[in-house]
Amino acid sequence: MASSPASARVPQEERTRAMRARLLEATVDCLVERGFAGTSTTLVSERAGVSRGAQLHHFPTKNALVVAAVEHLTEKRGAELAEAAATLPIGPSHTRAVLQVLGDHFASPVFAAALELWNAARTDPALLAAVAPLEQRVGRETHRLTVELLGIDESVPGNRELVQATLDLVRGLGLANTIGNDARRRGRILDRWAEVLEREIP
Repeated sequence: MASSPASARVPQEERTRAMRARLLEATVDCLVERGFAGTSTTLVSERAGVSRGAQLHHFPTKNALVVAAVEHLTEKRGAELAEAAATLPIGPSHTRAVLQVLGDHFASPVFAAALELWNAARTDPALLAAVAPLEQRVGRETHRLTVELLGIDESVPGNRELVQATLDLVRGLGLANTIGNDARRRGRILDRWAEVLEREIP
């Protein structure tokens, strides 16, 4: 019996989704390893195992590919953070564990790729237009998750600033991590900040 057009179309749609996913993952990997300047559509297509023609059909320019990767990266960052947050312990070590999750997130390769995009977007208006709203979305979600995990009442004066200071701290530590792994020093800083939070937050 001949397959119907609908049944034939589903595998093709699945193959297309899988190919796009490989291209986006390869783009993120290239951003981490080679930076924005070293990432090319040719390199991405080779890494993804996708023909140059197929890659150009879906993403005709480098910016088109990178903009799609920005959204993919945004979703990936949110999913990784939420997944790590779901495993947090309850009890005396909870605050320090929250900081560990945040610190690991901002020291991850996914954050390094995001940094490459931020830097490139600074002088590329088209890329900035794509990156800025997505980064704002990530920022809001990370802030919300931090408030939730730490159990902070932001209506109490000073608490919102503590949350923002926490995020600025882990983001800065993540930035420092891009030029050298200093996990021991990062751990000591997070230990001390956990003490501050536990003292300051009722």
